[in-house]
Amino acid sequence: MRQLFFLSIFLLVLFGCKKAEAISEEAYAIQTVQMPAKAENVAYDKKADPSSPQPPPPPRIDQQIEQKIIKEATLKFETDNLESSFSQIQKAVSASKARIINDSEGKDFATVFRNLTIKVPSQNFDRFINDVSKGVSYFEVKNISAEDVTEQYIDLTSRLKTKKKLEERYLEILKKANKVSEILEIEEQISTIREEIEAKEGQLKYLESRVSESTVTIEFYKTIPEKEGVKISYGSKLWNAVKSGFYTLSDLLISLLSAWPFVILFVVLAYFIRKRFKRRKKE
Repeated sequence: MRQLFFLSIFLLVLFGCKKAEAISEEAYAIQTVQMPAKAENVAYDKKADPSSPQPPPPPRIDQQIEQKIIKEATLKFETDNLESSFSQIQKAVSASKARIINDSEGKDFATVFRNLTIKVPSQNFDRFINDVSKGVSYFEVKNISAEDVTEQYIDLTSRLKTKKKLEERYLEILKKANKVSEILEIEEQISTIREEIEAKEGQLKYLESRVSESTVTIEFYKTIPEKEGVKISYGSKLWNAVKSGFYTLSDLLISLLSAWPFVILFVVLAYFIRKRFKRRKKE
């Protein structure tokens, strides 16, 4: 009995060692096999394991559209010296790389004035207004406006691209056309589209020119001082009235002398008319 007991224990130990050895060999084989890394598995593992590092998000592309602003200004102020104010404006024009496109001056019953229309690069608009405003105590008129035409600019650009693509399609169709009637019809369509493209391009250029250059209108004037402190006597007023009447009479005589052919013709006509009336009375 004792021998059978030791024999059974020996067999159990022997089978246990073989099983442990088989398990260790299987574990070693599993560890040495590398599974192919697939994108799907990686994604799945990363979702399953929140502690794993996440890949950087794709760069976000922001399409920033540059604003299209039309700036305009109207300025009016009084000055003691027109030439000095004009010289200051000229310096501001030169510093801001602007240009004077209109310059007019005049005089009314109480003031001497000067009007300027100036085109200023939009990026120098604020600097120009500040330079002109130096030394001005107050403005009678100071109106500055800014109109956002970005939407209009985008709309024109989009329509222009669409028309150009349509023109390209018609040109491709024209290459494949065989009949004269088809060719003429397609050419007519291309001509119409070309006119629309040129019109859109003209509108776009005009809009760009207004955006790139701001318009500034400046009016500055000087008040004419009234003559005071000189009192005229009554006799002087009468003498001035006599002289004024004499000058008026002289002007009238000169006017009559300049019209002497008409005077002679009138005299001749009056003479013949009078002579004819005398003959009728005698008869």
